[in-house]
Amino acid sequence: MAEEAKAIAIGETDARIEALNKALVSADERTAAFLQAMSEDAVRVAGDKVFVLKDDKSLDPVSGIETPMPEDAEDVISNNRMRGELDSALASLRLFSRDDHIRGEAIKVMQSDADESRLALIEKAYATEKNQDLKEALGLVRAAALLSSADASKRLQAATLLAQSTQANTKTLLLERLKTETDAAVKAALGASLKSVEASLAWGDRLGAMFSGISLGSILLLVALGLAITYGLMGVINMAHGELMMIGAYATYVVQGLFQKYLPGAFDWYLVASVPVAFMTSALMGAVLERSVIRFLYGRPLETLLATWGISLVLMQLVRTVFGAQNVGVENPSWMSGGVQVLGNLSLPYNRLVIIGFAVAVLLGVAWLIGRTRLGLFVRGVTQNRPIASCMGVNTARVDTYAFALGSGIAGLAGCALSQVGNVGPDLGQGYIVDSFMVVVLGGVGQLAGTVYAAMGLGILNKLLEGWTGAVLAKIAVLVFIIVFIQKRPQGIFAMKGRSAEA
Repeated sequence: MAEEAKAIAIGETDARIEALNKALVSADERTAAFLQAMSEDAVRVAGDKVFVLKDDKSLDPVSGIETPMPEDAEDVISNNRMRGELDSALASLRLFSRDDHIRGEAIKVMQSDADESRLALIEKAYATEKNQDLKEALGLVRAAALLSSADASKRLQAATLLAQSTQANTKTLLLERLKTETDAAVKAALGASLKSVEASLAWGDRLGAMFSGISLGSILLLVALGLAITYGLMGVINMAHGELMMIGAYATYVVQGLFQKYLPGAFDWYLVASVPVAFMTSALMGAVLERSVIRFLYGRPLETLLATWGISLVLMQLVRTVFGAQNVGVENPSWMSGGVQVLGNLSLPYNRLVIIGFAVAVLLGVAWLIGRTRLGLFVRGVTQNRPIASCMGVNTARVDTYAFALGSGIAGLAGCALSQVGNVGPDLGQGYIVDSFMVVVLGGVGQLAGTVYAAMGLGILNKLLEGWTGAVLAKIAVLVFIIVFIQKRPQGIFAMKGRSAEA
């Protein structure tokens, strides 16, 4: 071991890498500890002796016993190539960990850096692997290592096996090998495998774009749902809707701070507590705005637009005064970190999946409230024919306040959700107000189903176009589509029903 440590630490890079690969065949815990120290620049050399630094002590790499280190000991210098080999070697040693997650991460590292020199170690790990999914992934790493073999039959076998891969780095590996391959049969197999891998990656890209579109659509749905209620019921062009959403996001930030200070052990549950707080904060603010300003401007859409725009500026300045002009950090709970790996180039983040589920839950809650409760009955009655509803004894002024508060509270829920996927700052609402109005108008004013179709349709369309044209042109194309659609069908996807729609 002493000679192996010296050979790995001193000499030309090629010789050191060769010694490193030899040491891996019979590696033990001491080997792993020495390689980790090499990776951390904690190895020194004095003459023909090697020392490992740990906790301000110099240790012998073989025995681990503390050994005095001469004052003239020099640092071991490793270039980028050597560092890459050390990282790959450490990953290969983690193939024997008892933790499935650690072995999986090691396999991912080796997928982009597998060569025939590590084949013996990979074969050993492949033979002992019990997890079937990891065994299949390790089999692809084994095939990638065989691809650099001098034996044409092994390269042919590897090329055939790699056709099953869904990893982007496999495509790179096949392309590089195609440039240098001389055997015709192997070259043909490499070409066939490359087509198969590209097809798998293309599906991953398509599914990824669809998921991104659904994710964006769920956010647009949350943002536009409250606006659909207030705009559909009262005809109020509420330009402060984005700022009500911002208030929900800042309420989430405040709850996070309280949990960090007073309940650090329950921090993972702060987001659950933030949902009702965000709803109530924005709902109360909406009720105050409706009672103090908006109720005096019904039937005057231009004045309402200007007033709510002014209110939005006031709310933004208020937030800047209280929280500062800079964005604030809102953390994901641990259960929203990470994601589900569906394909090699497709991972579904947990935070996006949770937001999609949250949007569905909010939609079902609003649908139940509008369709099954007394308040919902009054809201539908006032929306369809306000004078007749008033004649029937409905307190329309109170319904307006409740409905505006409900729409504002839903905006607060949207802010709570957005805090988990983007920055929280005073300008948060400005990026969504135009999109939310487009969703409401496209879906049909006051129509819940239309809002759902419009939000999901615009989200998916926007993400699909982004892949072809880029973000800016995609946004322009979507806007042009909405303008043309509204020209042809002014009532939106779903027209309002009732006598008021004929007026």
